[in-house]
Amino acid sequence: MNRSTSRQLGLAAVAALLLAGSATAWADDGAYPNPSRQVRIIVPFTAGGSSDVQARMLADKLGRMWGQPVVVENKPGAGGHLGGKYVADQPADGYTLMVGSIGLHAAYGVYKKLPYDPAKELRVVTVLAEMPHVVVAAPGLPVKNLQELTAMAKKEAGSINFGSAGVGSSVHMMGELYKMQSGAPIVHVPYRGSSAALNDLLGGQIQLMFENPPTVLAHIKGGKLKALAVTSKERLAALPDVPTAPEAGMKDYVATSWTTVAVSSKVPEAVVQKISADVRKVINTPEFRKGLQDQGMSAVANSLPDAQAFVAREKKRWDHVIAQGQITAN
Repeated sequence: MNRSTSRQLGLAAVAALLLAGSATAWADDGAYPNPSRQVRIIVPFTAGGSSDVQARMLADKLGRMWGQPVVVENKPGAGGHLGGKYVADQPADGYTLMVGSIGLHAAYGVYKKLPYDPAKELRVVTVLAEMPHVVVAAPGLPVKNLQELTAMAKKEAGSINFGSAGVGSSVHMMGELYKMQSGAPIVHVPYRGSSAALNDLLGGQIQLMFENPPTVLAHIKGGKLKALAVTSKERLAALPDVPTAPEAGMKDYVATSWTTVAVSSKVPEAVVQKISADVRKVINTPEFRKGLQDQGMSAVANSLPDAQAFVAREKKRWDHVIAQGQITAN
């Protein structure tokens, strides 16, 4: 054996050991390994939003299952992509998870340049939950339903501003879909997360949001916001008196946002399979499903292949909205 061949074999052996080390970095529990130290769940948005609520529910249950602390860290910015890039760059050991969204996986076409490729550098292990959005208005906006909203927006072009969690976020895309289907010239105002936008909606600085249910339920029930419609075919159990968009006269305005659990695509297959299986076990418990339902969400917990196929379909759909609306991030 010559020196070059020997060196190549040596490097291959080192690479194999490194891969094996990352795949077995979790402590054996008799089945496939559990984590042997703290696990982090990154939320690429500010605290208090829907993704944050779900991440904290998940962290609690996974921590109990694994017998290790699971902590949530918020890393907002760039429509979630600061957090997405951070997760993509983490070591391939499975100790960093992320709760992702439409913006991270399906609407990143709004960015002409990103410092990473979400499709290649992040891997969805399951779709966590799915939910319609709620079209909510400030109490001072003189409309009671979608028909009145559209009429006012067309009559007074540019007078109605809607806030979002950032360009390309699900909250933004739901507003753009409404604009595309209704022809209402409402104006988008992006924020650094839903919490900031919601504060301005409550304060009257903006007039409208297309928000996830968990973020606005308490404000609707407390009379601080008006719910005009939900973007689903059926009424939301948490808001039984709020009509669906089809009931409100927009038969095609049906869309849901969704969240995922994702990891860096560098994480070995065996660890990905373990994380996917355990996360789905948690989501499918009656307690967790009830917790989601109380927040206006439905559990999904699909398999790895089904999750990949779902995200691909959704990306195609939102790419169309982005192209039609000529939406770009600065």
